[in-house]
Amino acid sequence: MEYRTGSSTKHRLMTHLVWCPKYRRRVLVGEVVKRLQRLFEQAAEVNDWEIHELSIQKDHVHLLIQTNPKESIAEVMQILKGGTSYVIRKEFPELEEFLWGDSFWCDGYFAESVGHVNESVIKAYIQTQNKS
Repeated sequence: MEYRTGSSTKHRLMTHLVWCPKYRRRVLVGEVVKRLQRLFEQAAEVNDWEIHELSIQKDHVHLLIQTNPKESIAEVMQILKGGTSYVIRKEFPELEEFLWGDSFWCDGYFAESVGHVNESVIKAYIQTQNKS
C-alpha cells in the first residue's frame, strides 16, 4: 500500500475502470493490444498516475489505476479513451470497417473506487471517533 504526498495532501486514490470498444467489437487483439498497453503506460507516466493492473480482453479493458486528487475520474477517462482512440484509429485503419464513426471506444465506462479496507470498517472507525 503506497500513499502519495502532494503539497497539502496525503492520498491513495485507487479506481477500477472498465470500458469497451464501440459496439463491443472483439478488436482488442494482437498488435492493437501491444500498442494500447504502451499508450496507457505513457498516459500514466505523463500524468503521474500508477497502473497497478491492466488486462486487455478482446472486447473490453480492465484497469486498476492510482490517480491524483486534482483529476476527476471523468478527466482520467477522457485522457485514456480520447488519446488512445485517436492513435489506434490512425495506426490501424483496417479497424474502420468494424468501428464506423468518430470514436474507437463506447461512450460509457464502469468505475469503482478501491480501498485498502472495506466500507464497514471505515464506518465503524468514523462512528468511534467521538467516543473516548
